[in-house]
Amino acid sequence: MQITMTVNGTEVTAEAEPRTLLVHFVRDTLKLTGTHWGCDTSNCGTCVLLMDGEPVKSCTVLAAMAAGREIRTVEGLAQNGELDVVQKGFMAEHGLQCGFCTPGMMMSARALLDRNPDPSETEIRTAISGQICRCTGYATIVRSIRWAAAQ
Repeated sequence: MQITMTVNGTEVTAEAEPRTLLVHFVRDTLKLTGTHWGCDTSNCGTCVLLMDGEPVKSCTVLAAMAAGREIRTVEGLAQNGELDVVQKGFMAEHGLQCGFCTPGMMMSARALLDRNPDPSETEIRTAISGQICRCTGYATIVRSIRWAAAQ
């Protein structure tokens, strides 16, 4: 089936099986590999991207369900060669170690800051609560998001 959606500001149309998950459509069909594929059970959150501005676990969404929607991946954060403030925050505050969870964390952070430009630590922790990081213990991730909010 043909699926048309807007990805990172560009309308794309591609062929996909009806059962294709959005994570695989983005990674394999569109070759945007910044969105990671982890557990395949919606537990880890590495596959988070934004659909119509809201974070979704793309391993739980069929690509066909994203037809006509606005999709934003981690590749769409930087604009005109300038890193997004969230990306800068993760660099400034060392919000990553192995980096596997980082794209999903940054997308959840971007959605949070779009809704609430000055979140509390509790709001930040709630926003990223559906994602697992096995390296950082979350303190540096929270500091990264707070840094981004302060900018």
